[in-house]
Amino acid sequence: MSTRDLEELMWARALEMIGRAERLQRQFFQPGRAGAVRAVWEPPVDVYESHDTIRILVALPGVAPSEVVVTVEDGAVTISGERRLPSGVRSAGTAIHRLEIPHGRFERRLPLPTRPLEVVGSELANGCLEILLRKI
Repeated sequence: MSTRDLEELMWARALEMIGRAERLQRQFFQPGRAGAVRAVWEPPVDVYESHDTIRILVALPGVAPSEVVVTVEDGAVTISGERRLPSGVRSAGTAIHRLEIPHGRFERRLPLPTRPLEVVGSELANGCLEILLRKI
C-alpha cells in the first residue's frame, strides 16, 4: 500500500469517527430547557397513555434514586438530577477508553395534557424511572 493510499484511508477513518461522535452528541447531549441550571443532557423518554393513566418511562442508567427530582407544575412534569461517574473512574491513573453514556446534570421537561392529573407513583428500577399519572 502506498503512502498516499494509507493517508487517504486514515483520513476516511478520521472523518467516519467524527461523524459518529456528532451523531452521539445529537442523540444524547441535547441541551435542556432555557434557564436550567447546568443541565448537560436530556434523558430519552417513552410516554404511554391509556384511557385513565399516563405512564412516563425515563432512561437513567447508573443514576441513584437520591439523585433524581421529579416535579409537576405549570402544566409539565420535570425530571432532573445528576449522573455521576463511578468513583473508581475519577481516580488518578484511570484511562477512559470509551464514554458514551452521558453524565453530569440532566433535565427533561414534558408538557402534560390540560386535564387534571395526579401522581400515583414513581419507581427507579433497572436503569429506568417510571412515573405513573392518573387522569382525574
